[in-house]
Amino acid sequence: MSIKIPFLSKQSKETDSLSADNIPDHVAIIMDGNGRWAQKRGLPRFAGHKEGVSTVNKIVKTAVGANVKVLTLYAFSTENWKRPKQEVDYILKLPKEFLHVYLPSLMENNVRIETIGDFHALPNNTQEAVNYAKEKTKNNDGLILNFALNYGSRYEILKAVKQIAMDLKEENLDIDHLDEDTFSKHLYTDGVSDPDLLIRTGGEYRLSNFMLWQMAYTEFWFTDKLWPEFTEETFCEALLAYQQRKRRYGGI
Repeated sequence: MSIKIPFLSKQSKETDSLSADNIPDHVAIIMDGNGRWAQKRGLPRFAGHKEGVSTVNKIVKTAVGANVKVLTLYAFSTENWKRPKQEVDYILKLPKEFLHVYLPSLMENNVRIETIGDFHALPNNTQEAVNYAKEKTKNNDGLILNFALNYGSRYEILKAVKQIAMDLKEENLDIDHLDEDTFSKHLYTDGVSDPDLLIRTGGEYRLSNFMLWQMAYTEFWFTDKLWPEFTEETFCEALLAYQQRKRRYGGI
């Protein structure tokens, strides 16, 4: 059965062909290209990040309409601290700006806000805005909108290893019971299924330290479109590409 997605300005061949029975539960997106989008237009990089916020809103609404269960957005990595301070400060104000404008719409669409990453290292105003949104949306049972903020997968894995080592030392864990499921419970994504589909915009073909453990069997889809150019129809194109693949998990 095909799916009709609300919010789209028009149906396309991608949306007309989408099957309601094979929508990925968890979609992760590396939102790349904000700065390049601005520079191509002779604008400061800040303008690209601001434009990218409106793209987030459009894609969240489309994911809701497509019945995606989890949408994880790579918003700020542990490596992004290396950027100029002005740009970092601006990026870290965007969650507050996004939530201030769009929180009523997120509530209306039954979206729940979550985060992964070293959250407590973020500025207080960022933490306060996100915590407020988490509290307001905690009873929503629709799409989980999962922001990766100050997230780095290698740090996450090392943090898990340290916690497991401590559990073993304190005899809270038997080494014979240490398996993949136990390890996964020590990651930021505990309780959330691994991504079925990764989308990366901006024409790059790398993971950039994003969910390395969780993406062992994730399907990858890349586009040259910069994040501010990424449309609802492009998102549906990625979903359709996912539906045309065969996931064998090492089998036949």
